[in-house]
Amino acid sequence: MVNMSVSVKAMMRDGQLEKRSSGLLQLWKKKRCVLTEEGLRLHSCKGGGGGGGGGGPAPESGWSPKAKELRFELMTTVDCVEYKRGMVYFTVVMASGKEIDFRCPQDGTAWNAEIALALVRFKNLQAVQTGRNRRMSAEHLGSTGEDEEL
Repeated sequence: MVNMSVSVKAMMRDGQLEKRSSGLLQLWKKKRCVLTEEGLRLHSCKGGGGGGGGGGPAPESGWSPKAKELRFELMTTVDCVEYKRGMVYFTVVMASGKEIDFRCPQDGTAWNAEIALALVRFKNLQAVQTGRNRRMSAEHLGSTGEDEEL
């Protein structure tokens, strides 16, 4: 029971994206993506299928319970936005330098914008927390911080 409450994160968006595989053929694979306050979780589609259209999200049972998580703390930016044939193509750049390519339909709210805004929000909260920690540390040491060099 405690484990469940720890793993629950505020979901900001849930839907489908296509991720380009890193293999030799670089095929587009459908992923169920869940955007949270801490990152983007990618669930694979069970039963293999890259084909078919359909457009809408697959039933819950069609998605793998296992997920790969792209955490905002390890992300640098959302980059390379291009619009082609009704699709939005974008790249998530990780701190390691790895680039992960995605695409989604152009209609509706763009995933790239929502991921970028959530990343900025996360980085801003991180910066505020760092500032608070510095201030608390300086207060603990009895310093005002005004005479310290940055």
